[in-house]
Amino acid sequence: MTLCLTAHRRYKRRAGIEQLTHKGREITMLESCQNAQERWGGVHLLIDRWLQERHELIGAYDALGAKPEALGEHRKPLQEFCGVLVDYVSAGHFEIYEQLTGEAKAFNDKRGLELAETIYPRIDVITEKLLAFNDLCDAGKCVAEEFKTLGGLLHERFELEDCLIEVLHTAHKEADSVQA
Repeated sequence: MTLCLTAHRRYKRRAGIEQLTHKGREITMLESCQNAQERWGGVHLLIDRWLQERHELIGAYDALGAKPEALGEHRKPLQEFCGVLVDYVSAGHFEIYEQLTGEAKAFNDKRGLELAETIYPRIDVITEKLLAFNDLCDAGKCVAEEFKTLGGLLHERFELEDCLIEVLHTAHKEADSVQA
């Protein structure tokens, strides 16, 4: 648990310091996504599919990032981004997190469940902000400033999700192979 929380704090500190252009943050998110796919790719089909959706989300974000101030002019890419965003958030909430906590319960992993209880509230806050952005866009009130904050929120969410996958799923996979 300390490992993931330390990594999360390091990420938040780095994200706060970076305040880079959108493009700089996107590259960091893409690299993070590729690292996650390298670490956990093939571990579980559901996680593989979700990480692929993450990659698509980052691509859609990048497609809009060149000129976020012109969001109103780029209606189709904005709609595509929002669609991928909602799909990704929904898959995490309704599939992945349930799968990971189910594994933790099956393995009686108190440490993993404590981590989930610590991390889920922050993921929920981020989820609400992401969905609020989607609602603004649906209402035709998409604001460039709101879009700019999404990069940091997405990156933080990815970092938290990676901690959950690492602690909950990977530890259980190792425990399962030791028992076999």
